[in-house]
Amino acid sequence: MVRGKVEHVDVSKHPEPTIPDSDLSLADIERSKSHPVQWAVFAILLLLAIIVPYGIGRDIAVRNTSDLVAAVSKLSVQGVMFISWLVTVLAFTGLGMLIVDSRRWLWRVVFVLGVIAEQFIAGMCLLRFNFWYSTYVVYGSDAPLANAANLGIMAAGAAVAVYALVFVGLLVAIRKDSPLNALTHSWASLTMFFVIEVAALCIVMFGGLLEAV
Repeated sequence: MVRGKVEHVDVSKHPEPTIPDSDLSLADIERSKSHPVQWAVFAILLLLAIIVPYGIGRDIAVRNTSDLVAAVSKLSVQGVMFISWLVTVLAFTGLGMLIVDSRRWLWRVVFVLGVIAEQFIAGMCLLRFNFWYSTYVVYGSDAPLANAANLGIMAAGAAVAVYALVFVGLLVAIRKDSPLNALTHSWASLTMFFVIEVAALCIVMFGGLLEAV
């Protein structure tokens, strides 16, 4: 209807179809867009990033303890904790962006580099469930520095777990037509992730946990 009159509008000027018929299904099209070789290479690199840096860091801690302590002795426990927290957050940020935008290699590189840095620090600080025993045996009176680095990694990991619970809770509790649904959008979700991470950093740094171990 145009100004109260019915007018005929040509949908197409081409009487013949311009797109040729194809026997490909939707699954075939999606499969052609996937790159299994690239993902296999990425998986191998990620596995090496998890194993090799930790082993190197642990070897340095055991064989070159005095040199390592001399290199970081000028840092405070808060500074060491912040560095380990930062590299762990970098790794998780790369992982999150990789999930959102899986086609870009940039986020894969960020994720792998973050994992390498985190695992290297974890190896040097002998990170495991009861790390304070191992760090005391290896580092003696300088163990608080290693303990602080381990707490930074654990704080970042705990914050990710809290974020995941909160985000899933919002998805379940908030209706799609609710204004609060904006909290589940990518920009709001990323902001919430960093807020929770900074909160975890402050709790560990100023809550007395650094002195506890």
